[in-house]
Amino acid sequence: MSASSVMLPPLPERMRPKSLDQYVGQRHLVGKGCILRKMIESGNLSSFILWGPPGVGKTTLAHIIAETLQRDFYTLSAVSAGVKDVRDVFDKAKASSLFNQKGAPILFIDEIHRFSKAQQDALLGAVENGTIVLIGATTENPSFEVITPLLSRCQVFVLKSLEKADLETLLNRALKEDVLLKEKNIQVKETEALMRYSGGDARKLLNVLELVVDAQTGKGPVVIDNAIVTASIQENMAIYDKDGEMHYDIISAFIKSIRGSDPNAAIYYLARMIDGGEDPLFIARRLCLSASEDVGLANPNALLLANACFEVVSKIGMPEGRIPLAETTVYLASSPKSNASYMAIEKALAEVKQSGNQPVPLPIRNAPTDLMKELGYSDGYKYAHDYPGHFADMEFLPEALKGTVFYEPAKNKHEDVLRAYLEACWPKYYPKG
Repeated sequence: MSASSVMLPPLPERMRPKSLDQYVGQRHLVGKGCILRKMIESGNLSSFILWGPPGVGKTTLAHIIAETLQRDFYTLSAVSAGVKDVRDVFDKAKASSLFNQKGAPILFIDEIHRFSKAQQDALLGAVENGTIVLIGATTENPSFEVITPLLSRCQVFVLKSLEKADLETLLNRALKEDVLLKEKNIQVKETEALMRYSGGDARKLLNVLELVVDAQTGKGPVVIDNAIVTASIQENMAIYDKDGEMHYDIISAFIKSIRGSDPNAAIYYLARMIDGGEDPLFIARRLCLSASEDVGLANPNALLLANACFEVVSKIGMPEGRIPLAETTVYLASSPKSNASYMAIEKALAEVKQSGNQPVPLPIRNAPTDLMKELGYSDGYKYAHDYPGHFADMEFLPEALKGTVFYEPAKNKHEDVLRAYLEACWPKYYPKG
């Protein structure tokens, strides 16, 4: 019986790697000598959370770890599991530990950010006493979604979207090794559309590949080019987005519409998210980020309104929450824009990585002890409020970075005022233009 005559799982499942050597991407975690690989190779596995976008290998990595270490493996989905399911796993884990000397069983919880506080509380004891090793997977920032006591007991590993080279490796492997695809005459003429629709998501790449191949049922060769891929996606949008992956496209369109000062597009994508059952607090958090990153000091009230929106939505819930969400969306989209603060912190972080921990100038160091005072700490410090205009001309940056300008005010009404003040204080760094 041929492979094509029996029911097989979807291509992403058929191509799921079974070992670290087959695993593609995340070399910063599982490459030779990297932190997660060393943990696996040593067998000293501690609880951790995998945070990253969909389709980058979170579930696969958990399975590989369990298989490599020969640990009992339990999996729960936070969408459907309750506290009772968690406790049932603990009972099974305790029983299996009596017979398995390889180490504590692994509990993998997909979408752990969807667990309630009570459900997360139920995990604490078992994680702390070693009944289970917890591996959580989330697409949301654990700092917002995981309770502090549980987060403090877990390391957080950040997974990245796959690079083009990673996706090409997966594509070539599927064409050569998959039980169905290797039987077909597949001619790959162009891959740009495949890569674009995958968006760094391995699962989406393989789903699109399978969709395009299945759509060509004739006797001739199966051709993959940009036009065919695009046409197949447009004709089968529901299948393409069968795992709800368009969620990330919609939120991206929402934020970019706000950034582009289009309130009509922004409110449309807000409606799409609300109609699709998106978590309103997820939307509110994104509005807070947009207020800081995209509106910034061009309109300082934007962050205040976004934060108020988050507070109001968390108190009143839906459907009423749609109103403050809409108000804030329109306000942010209609506000002047500045990313000057965002660019300033990015530039400063890049400098820190490049130049390391430069010594803080002695005049602005704290001097709580007599020894520190003798060493010159705080010596020469000028208290700004003792000087005209509440400004004292002195250097605050480390000597090696003296004169570096990280913040460049953008051209808008609010930051024009800031620039004028900085020009008056620091004419050597902010010369009048």
